[in-house]
Amino acid sequence: QVQLVESGGGLVQAGGSLRLSCAASRLTFSAYAMAWFRQAPGKEREFVASITWNGGKTYYTDSLKGRITISRDNAKSTVDLQMNSLKPEDTAVYYCAAVTSRVAAPRTENEYRYWGQGTQVTVSS
Repeated sequence: QVQLVESGGGLVQAGGSLRLSCAASRLTFSAYAMAWFRQAPGKEREFVASITWNGGKTYYTDSLKGRITISRDNAKSTVDLQMNSLKPEDTAVYYCAAVTSRVAAPRTENEYRYWGQGTQVTVSS
C-alpha cells in the first residue's frame, strides 16, 4: 500500500515561512507526478503546486505564485513545499498527492490516486 506522510506544518506568524515535506513509500517514486493541495475550514480542497516526475516542470496556483516553491528528491522519495511570506488566509490542511505519470503534473485533485493524511498549517495575524 502506497504511503504518503506529510510533515512540517505548525503555527507561524504572518510573514513567516514553513517548509512542508512529504515522504513517500511503497512506490517507485520517480514514476509519479506529485502535488500539494490544501483545504481551509469550510472550503473545498484546492490545488497549490505540482511537479513532474523528474522535477523538470512545476506548476503553481496563481494566488500563491512567488511565495511558494515545490521541489522533489527522487533519491529520498520526498517532495517539499517551501512557503514564504505566509498570510492568515494560508491557514489550511495541506495534503500531498501522487499519480503515476511520466508526462504531466495535473492540477486537479480527481487525477491523483494517492493522498496523505495532511498537515495543519496555521498562520496567525
